[in-house]
Amino acid sequence: MKQRSKFDKYLEEEELFLQDTKQFRKQRKIKSQKDRSKYKKTDIEKKKNVQKIDKKHLAKAIVLSVLGQEILISYNKKKYKATLRGILKKEKSKNKNIIAVGDIVNISFKNENEATIESIDKRFSILSRQEERSKKQSIIAVNIDQVLITTSLVKPYLKPFLIDRYMIAITKGNMTPVIIINKIDLLQKNSQEEKKYQNFLSTYEKLGYLILSISCKKKIGLKALLNVMKGKTSVFSGQSGTGKTSLINATLHMKLKTGEVVKKTYKGAHITSKAELIELKSGGFCIDTPGIKSFGIWDLEINDIKNHFFEFHNFAKKCKYKNCKHINEPHCNVIKAIDKKKISKLRFESYRMLIEEILEKKRKLYE
Repeated sequence: MKQRSKFDKYLEEEELFLQDTKQFRKQRKIKSQKDRSKYKKTDIEKKKNVQKIDKKHLAKAIVLSVLGQEILISYNKKKYKATLRGILKKEKSKNKNIIAVGDIVNISFKNENEATIESIDKRFSILSRQEERSKKQSIIAVNIDQVLITTSLVKPYLKPFLIDRYMIAITKGNMTPVIIINKIDLLQKNSQEEKKYQNFLSTYEKLGYLILSISCKKKIGLKALLNVMKGKTSVFSGQSGTGKTSLINATLHMKLKTGEVVKKTYKGAHITSKAELIELKSGGFCIDTPGIKSFGIWDLEINDIKNHFFEFHNFAKKCKYKNCKHINEPHCNVIKAIDKKKISKLRFESYRMLIEEILEKKRKLYE
């Protein structure tokens, strides 16, 4: 019988080792597939570590501004640059952005000037809109008491429809709306705009909305605006060119960058590039935000619209059909009330445009 060499024995042992290794890997793969956990062990460990940090040595800070990956926070009245902890960046959600101005965050310090955001506290209010391209929720600012819906006269023109859109989003986000109409000094040169303005005032003031008529240029109504802002966190939001930043400059004696309205279109240029939290000497905070061309309401439902146009309710109860949308249905009591001038045509036009928009979206889903 031929004697086996040491090399033969080595090859045999090596073969057995490889078989054991393959078997081990196979068993590990089967075990991994059976594991119901959504996360790898490393991710679970990371989450455990985050929880441990949260409970022990984190400091509370507030987010002052967010521009892309650049986050500025305030802790003990000192500003720090901050970055999001890696596990927060990985979170998949229906939101375009994870963090927003006004967020209360838990931080750990990298060095004297930089911090890491470990977690974000629960928000009590959110101002957001639907991103046109991604259809995701774009969070503008959070933890706000009131939204100062900033509109203007003539440059750009007053848009009641846009104001109603804002007010629905504000109510959904658990905030109070305040309507600011800037550039009232321009009314003398435009009688048609003045008629629209007076109609808007009489309609919306009767409904109980707070409206401040202001001229930033002539310094009219600035004290009233400051009084409304005292002790509260307010966010200025509205169309580009309505004078949001100019109002902050005039009211708080600041020098934030502003721009001119384009003469041909009477539309504003986008000068403010990021939302920014500003502390008031009289107490409270205000937030300046970039201007917008359109305002898509996040997660809009028909009931949101009906609830906003609350003056329709008593008339709607007497409509022939329970699911009447008050657009062109026969025997609609709301339409009868408009004909009798018991409901404002101005409000009805806003209502009709919003309802038709949501119905069009639903039609596209079933096409």
